[in-house]
Amino acid sequence: MPAHDHQKPGDADVQPGAAASAAGDTLSGQLAEMRDRWVRSEAETANVRARARRDVDDARNFGITKFAGDMVEAAENLKRGLDSLPSATPQEPKSVSGLRSGLLEIERGFLDMLQRNGVKREDPTGAVFSPALHQAIGQREVATLPAGTVARAVSSVWTLNGRLLRPAIVLIAKAPSDTVPPEPAPKN
Repeated sequence: MPAHDHQKPGDADVQPGAAASAAGDTLSGQLAEMRDRWVRSEAETANVRARARRDVDDARNFGITKFAGDMVEAAENLKRGLDSLPSATPQEPKSVSGLRSGLLEIERGFLDMLQRNGVKREDPTGAVFSPALHQAIGQREVATLPAGTVARAVSSVWTLNGRLLRPAIVLIAKAPSDTVPPEPAPKN
């Protein structure tokens, strides 16, 4: 009996080297696919770790935003109270000068505590108006400042770790209008 008689129908078409090559191609394709999945999985894991690290950093740096905003309001009220005191005079009673100096020390300590916790105050007077940092409530004619700069700050710019916490309330400088407009020429 010839050797090809023992083969099953359809086996005569397959070459022994071709079967091994097809199996190798299949395994190579599967290996490449698994490697691609592994690389993508590693990248996704790295992205999740980076996002989690950013979230933790943001929580650490900005988790006190509401509390800091309340403290800024207290600091602004303290400043307004100090600004409303009459100017110091040599004739004023010691109790008034002691009160003023005590309140100034309280303000200094309060601002130092805020700064140690990432809250900073900046006086924008003289700075170029920026809608990202300032809230304009009006304009004021000022000859000593260029138009478009902050002429007066009603409140300061407050930031928390470099992020705006509260914009400054400001008046913007505008050029003085000390010249009278010319009268219209008579029509002929």
